[in-house]
Amino acid sequence: MTMNTRPLGTTGPQVSALGLGCMGMSALYGEADRAESIATIHAALEAGVTLLDTGDFYAMGHNEMLIGEALRGAPAARREQALLSVKFGALRDADGGWSGYDGRPAAVKNFAAYSLQRLGVDHIDVYRIARLDPDVPIEETVGAIAELVEKGHVRHIGLSEVGAGTIRRAAATAPICDLQIEYSLVSRGIEADILPATRELGIAVTAYGVLSRGLISGHFTPDRQLARNDFRAHSPRFQGDNLRHNLDLVEALRKTAEAKGVTVAQIAIAWVLAQGEDIVPLIGARTRERLAESLGALDVTLDAADLAAIEEAVPAGAAAGERYAPAALAHLDSER
Repeated sequence: MTMNTRPLGTTGPQVSALGLGCMGMSALYGEADRAESIATIHAALEAGVTLLDTGDFYAMGHNEMLIGEALRGAPAARREQALLSVKFGALRDADGGWSGYDGRPAAVKNFAAYSLQRLGVDHIDVYRIARLDPDVPIEETVGAIAELVEKGHVRHIGLSEVGAGTIRRAAATAPICDLQIEYSLVSRGIEADILPATRELGIAVTAYGVLSRGLISGHFTPDRQLARNDFRAHSPRFQGDNLRHNLDLVEALRKTAEAKGVTVAQIAIAWVLAQGEDIVPLIGARTRERLAESLGALDVTLDAADLAAIEEAVPAGAAAGERYAPAALAHLDSER
């Protein structure tokens, strides 16, 4: 297939209109199949997906090593087309716990050195701190990445889950190509202040959670049992009455999707695609089957009537429950 592309901001590269978020292949959504994960990465590259997103803290480096293995096993032409987006800064312990974020310049350079080794590459295409370190000015963190750019270890600087004020300060320090942040039919908080700021500054948005971690995929059922190591087992949107309410929204969306002749996941992804050429959805497919379904969203054209029907099915602010539990929400500069 021929993959459409979108610019990653005014200073970044052209990337595939959909990116592949690889986190779930290693962590936070229960057990994953390594062989199927690698096959899914290969299938994505074959389909023309160029943007692969990861974090050095996803299963303590496992995800980066998985991507590195997949790239080594891909044909040279496919391997060369891959653009790697890496988040860093989350501090973990041996029990899998979380203990804050480190954005000090020395830490930035240390994290990057390990990522380059695990990925098996000589540069990272987009590098970003996963969450703002409240003890380190964003100017210092971004400045350290800018030094890595000067040395050729990093190509472009990104941001993640920060608010409009922080975006402006970062952009005044060095060119920023994109902001990675959650954006979907049920997570539309960026529309008030953050999206106008990125558009003013020529910064793209790489939108994760476009299916709200499977909640609005059309495949999640109310009786599904989640493993303790599955993020969703602790997410407010997947609990009790919240889950029942949110799945009712999905059923309303399903009617709109069926009338269009597409799946729920496809219409939800197509809605994000339709919000602007400066938005690149990241799909979190862990299998070739789910990847193929998600890629089908690229063939979905939504007209004004479709968008109105989607809005009626899932109005802004309709979801029940916060997108993160309180402890995790406290780390989001984007929510302040």
